[in-house]
Amino acid sequence: MDRTDRASRRIAAPPAAVYGALLDRKSLETWLPPDGMSGRVERWDPRPGGGFRMVLTYLDPTDSPGKSSDATDVIDVGFAELVPSERVVQRAEFEADDPSYAGTMTMTWHLAAAGSGTEVTVTATDVPPGIEQAAHEAGIASSLANLASYVERAG
Repeated sequence: MDRTDRASRRIAAPPAAVYGALLDRKSLETWLPPDGMSGRVERWDPRPGGGFRMVLTYLDPTDSPGKSSDATDVIDVGFAELVPSERVVQRAEFEADDPSYAGTMTMTWHLAAAGSGTEVTVTATDVPPGIEQAAHEAGIASSLANLASYVERAG
């Protein structure tokens, strides 16, 4: 599992606002689910060593069967590193019977001031082989678009 997936987006909001949306439970439920999914946080502990458990539900699971059930992806995320306004490092594990989704994926959210906004780059390393790369990168890009809409509206 040495594959790396990434996506980035410039967001018209300062790094502090973007960082805040990465560490707020209700915000995360709103913007993190990619298009075609909804999300619910079941556990929340926003500190290094803490983390969260999220249930992502496909709005139409017909063409996108879930990893955890026919309609869901359940993911346990630990916060490995939190650097205010700069970086959030997460360790993510899917709840799945299929061994192709096993393992710990690291998601690094890097925030860099870019003019009056923030360049957000998400790098996923050790991506489980069951996750198709193009679909994963499209999902990350979708989440970034949702994040941009969320923080730009709030600002």
